[in-house]
Amino acid sequence: MATQKRLFLLDAYALIFRGYYALIKNPRINSKGMDTSAIMGFMNSLFDVIKRERPDHLAVCFDKGGSSERTELFPEYKANRDETPDAIRIAVPYIQDILKAMHIPSVVLEGWEADDIIGTLAKQAEKEDYQVFMVTPDKDFGQLVSENIFMYRPARMGNGIEIWGIPEVQKRFGVERPEQVIDYLGMMGDASDNIPGLPGVGDKTAKKFIAQFGSMEGLLENTDQLKGKMREKVEANKELGLLSKKLATICVDCEVQFDARDYEISVPDSEKVQEIFEELEFRRLKDQFLKIFSEEQGNGTGQVSGTETAKKVSAPAGSGQFSLFGGNGEAPATIKDSSSRKTIKDVPHTYQSVAPGMAMQLFLQNLMQQPTVCFDTETTGLDPLTAALVGIAFSWEAGKGYYVPFPEDRDAAQALMEQLRPFFEAESIEKVGQNLKYDIKVLHKYGIKVKGPLFDTMLAHYLINPDMRHNMDVLAETYLNYTPVSITELIGKKGKHQLSMRDVPLEKVTEYAVEDADITFQLAQHFAPELEAAKTDTLFRDIEIPLLRVLAAMELEGINLDKSFLDSLSDDLNKDIAQLEKQIYEAAGEEFNIGSPKQLGEILFNKLKLVDKPKKTKTGQYSTAEDVLSYLAKDHAIVQQVLDYRGLSKLKSTYVDALPLQVAEHSGRVHTDYMQTVAATGRLSSNNPNLQNIPIRTERGRQVRKAFVPRSEDYVLMAADYSQIELRIIAALSEETTMIEAFKNGEDIHASTASKVFQVPLEEVTREQRSNAKTVNFGIIYGVSAFGLSNQTDLSRTEAKELIETYYKTYPKLRNYMSEQVDFARENGYVQTVLGRRRYLKDINGSNQVVRGAAERNAVNAPIQGSAADIIKIAMINIHKKLVEGGHRSKMLLQVHDELVFDIYRPELEAMKVMIKTEMENAYPLSVPLDVEVGIGQNWLEAH
Repeated sequence: MATQKRLFLLDAYALIFRGYYALIKNPRINSKGMDTSAIMGFMNSLFDVIKRERPDHLAVCFDKGGSSERTELFPEYKANRDETPDAIRIAVPYIQDILKAMHIPSVVLEGWEADDIIGTLAKQAEKEDYQVFMVTPDKDFGQLVSENIFMYRPARMGNGIEIWGIPEVQKRFGVERPEQVIDYLGMMGDASDNIPGLPGVGDKTAKKFIAQFGSMEGLLENTDQLKGKMREKVEANKELGLLSKKLATICVDCEVQFDARDYEISVPDSEKVQEIFEELEFRRLKDQFLKIFSEEQGNGTGQVSGTETAKKVSAPAGSGQFSLFGGNGEAPATIKDSSSRKTIKDVPHTYQSVAPGMAMQLFLQNLMQQPTVCFDTETTGLDPLTAALVGIAFSWEAGKGYYVPFPEDRDAAQALMEQLRPFFEAESIEKVGQNLKYDIKVLHKYGIKVKGPLFDTMLAHYLINPDMRHNMDVLAETYLNYTPVSITELIGKKGKHQLSMRDVPLEKVTEYAVEDADITFQLAQHFAPELEAAKTDTLFRDIEIPLLRVLAAMELEGINLDKSFLDSLSDDLNKDIAQLEKQIYEAAGEEFNIGSPKQLGEILFNKLKLVDKPKKTKTGQYSTAEDVLSYLAKDHAIVQQVLDYRGLSKLKSTYVDALPLQVAEHSGRVHTDYMQTVAATGRLSSNNPNLQNIPIRTERGRQVRKAFVPRSEDYVLMAADYSQIELRIIAALSEETTMIEAFKNGEDIHASTASKVFQVPLEEVTREQRSNAKTVNFGIIYGVSAFGLSNQTDLSRTEAKELIETYYKTYPKLRNYMSEQVDFARENGYVQTVLGRRRYLKDINGSNQVVRGAAERNAVNAPIQGSAADIIKIAMINIHKKLVEGGHRSKMLLQVHDELVFDIYRPELEAMKVMIKTEMENAYPLSVPLDVEVGIGQNWLEAH
């Protein structure tokens, strides 16, 4: 039986921009400092289509020079768009090279947009009995949809793909026929393309007019049926309406010709594709490419899933002359990994396991003579607090190393560890490792303290290139051009059939484990001179490495949790949530799923009509995002109730119900894991559980802190918190005399600021003035705008603008400092903290205003936030040293932003108060005094 062939046409720039902005908060930066987000985003979309749909025919369509016809009609067409971000400009040639290597046609036509090329090709292919799928997130393509032409909207933000056929277009735009989408767009206009539309006509009005008059022309011929101002506006702008419709019309007869043979999927030039991916450092995409193009794909049958329409139209791949997926019954092409990277099979190496007895004695003698040794523990699991040792690998020379297997019996394992104790406790031997904190915690269970200098390759790379990933496989491939053996090759993928390390034959474990130690040793040699070159070697040696030991000690200690209190809090929250549900249902006049954004949006904006022109998501449903609801909360009780409901539900699931499950069996305590290599600013992150995100602005959120209690009645909790440390740092760095004096005099900085900017005596400052001054004080650090300030206060936008201007006049050196930071970043490509921690800002000289603006804000913020992080790290190192050297029973337990939490042994209380406050306040000398507030209590909330 003959089946319809399928053509997929990709809207290149729409997918490139979408990929770039999807990663804007966490861009993908390779070791050369290149932002590869746009390329990665596009390739993910392309591979997803190929993998999911196995198309017969495919092409990618690009704009070139914009639409000359539309610009002639309306010179302002798309004139409001920002400069294309540099990362996208750089991306396009790479993407076109990859497509060329994959033998996928790029269709470009000078003076035409991709929309027009896709429209023309789609209509031509339809006449040749193809089903056409236009791969784009752009809603404008709805006008082209027909029985055989569909919009294929890629997956995003956790939502699956969407296929829009005629029914979907009818529903989305309120039209009878897809071509009426042109009238809809013409009436409503399009801000992103600068299409003016008819003044005063939004989504609902456009749909109403189309239902009533059928088209733009129908509306303009019957304006006598309109009333009041709407009639006046439409009649006065008839020509604008017709022009807008013309601008919104996708051309279907531009000079491009569909030739089925050109667009057939064929065997890619595998070596060339992999070569480009190697250059871009796309390890996962390369693996994905090899997998997609080497797996046997059956006969190419592919389902386009997502809607009823899609289910009806899905069809097997066609029977072209050749299909990569075997459409004509031939065997699929086999793609080989032509990677230039070396593996264990290519490199001469000597990896030996060490047997007990004489071999062990000789190994130990040799080991103890080395100045630097890399070691790597192999364990039964990922949790260092519960994992048992399976073996330890050692390497001190490239290509060579040893593996010491450990017996399963605990006593025998401990006896073997005693033989290795002299090495681990040797002060003269430098120990190298990747994520040494894990190994230190594992060895702690065997009574081993790792002494001597440390070199952690993960931390070193974090300081060299903070925006890149830091796991060993990535580092090996990037810096050594070497792909290590994957753990899944040894124990299999996650799941019930995954082996334990103990189940793997000794020969295989030896090769795997010693390779890790060998590669890590080589990476350390590579990174040491790079740290010096970047002038971050002192920061590495004096802050990050000593902190590693401090964090290991804190994580091993853990904190006590009052589970019974959390149980009662959970019950209270259930009652609060039920009460809010009842109030929301009453206000809505019906019951619905409050947790469903779609249902909530329908209630708030369709039924209750809280605003005239509600914001919509790209999928067409009403937006109920936090920022949208927060803006409406003060005017509508139901919205505040929904926000409260969300907050309590999240609090309950994330903390109140989850924390008791994270209490360790062996200790009865919660052991969070601190990560040093996540935040580019230098701040620590907390995980499993994340104790840094417990909300403290709400009463219920603060109560969660009540569950954290001392270890016993002999102890109390102490919280020591830096007061306004970021403001003090910005005052010191900017040398802003007025602000420095206020801090030196012990004044309330927010009241002091309010007094100056509102020009009233200090004692006459109102609560509202102080509150507004506080918002500006903290907002300035993050580049707050007049719009942002007015949203956070009761000030109008004009008042907010005036307040910011007055603020800068009051503190002129502050503004100069901010400008100097941006200038420094523009010249050097980075900014740095008081200790020389660098934040690289690759977009600081970018041409796109939005992206450059974000980099400029980071140029100001990163040194302040990063310096605060550096200062508290120094305090932690010094306090820990005093606690250990003094043999104190008091322990440091937690670090949460600018606060440290301690378990204080009661007899040591007074001494600890003085010592901790002194060390924190004197951690780093600034021209502004650091101030620390100390609290004591029977729980964390009481102490805070």
